[in-house]
Amino acid sequence: MKKLLALYCVVASIQVAYPQQKPHYTQYILNQYILNPALTGIENYTDVKLSHRHQWAGLQDAPVTSYLTIHTPLNKKDYRTTATSFDVPGENPRGKRYWEEYTAAEPHHGVGLQVINDRTGPLNYFSAYATYAYHIGISVRTSLAAGFGAGFTNISLNSNKLDFGNVQVDPAVYNNGLTNTMKPDFMAGVYLYSADYFVGLSAQQIIPQKISFSDNAVKTSNGKMVPHVFATAGYRFLLGEDFNLIPSIMVKYVQPMPTQIDLNAKLQYRDVVWLGGGYRLNDGFAAMIGLNISHKVNIGYSYDYTTSGLNIVSKGTHEFMVGFLLGNKYDDGCPKNVW
Repeated sequence: MKKLLALYCVVASIQVAYPQQKPHYTQYILNQYILNPALTGIENYTDVKLSHRHQWAGLQDAPVTSYLTIHTPLNKKDYRTTATSFDVPGENPRGKRYWEEYTAAEPHHGVGLQVINDRTGPLNYFSAYATYAYHIGISVRTSLAAGFGAGFTNISLNSNKLDFGNVQVDPAVYNNGLTNTMKPDFMAGVYLYSADYFVGLSAQQIIPQKISFSDNAVKTSNGKMVPHVFATAGYRFLLGEDFNLIPSIMVKYVQPMPTQIDLNAKLQYRDVVWLGGGYRLNDGFAAMIGLNISHKVNIGYSYDYTTSGLNIVSKGTHEFMVGFLLGNKYDDGCPKNVW
């Protein structure tokens, strides 16, 4: 049974009928940079994040995704002159007064790096991208950013794992060892943000390419690796002085798959701790928790409960994230522009 489910995962990853190639992220709201290169350099510090996701725990050869992202602003200016400009004893540093004094970004550049490894059964996708973005204020409190990323994806198939009992495997592929190829890859996006809301639109895997595993090689031609389009939006509600509630939505379109919709809500207490929940349409629910350990380190954890047929064998999905805020001269306890 588990072997057949693993076969389903492989087929679902490479067939035209189900061309999902980019991994899922439950905690994308904490690192929208992984979806949209326009967020490169959006904060006042160098943002480093490490994440590990084990999807459908308990299912043999289920997807496992790990990534490292780093991005930083170039020549970004902030009107604050000291680390304590907004930090009044006894007052929430991210309270009402802070957001009333929020101003749009000064024009600046950002550069970054993404390294992602996604493994599902015998298939492994390793990607690395360099990203760039430009941010500019378009009103007193609203900024617009546009960015792009360029890199490569190495796709490999370990055909030695293609043993599904009585299920026939193409002899041109079976037992041929590790076959792989490296191809260029590009992404682009825009991001509109203010103190109260954000709206983003991005596309990954912009250049379509076909992947064919045969003749002990991985071949590419037009038409198989399809673009992934992401739209995100969210709004901040101040609940008194100490709490922020941020509902958000992510819509993912990958032709010819049904559109994926993720609904999320995050409740944050000051700049210390947060709780969240989410629902992925026709797939399952998620619970999230996070803690800002200091002005330099934060952690997050999420658990997904699957409501599809996979919940028969799956013990859920676990995702961990660790963030580092380097060069945080204003001692920001939580992000200003990415919530």
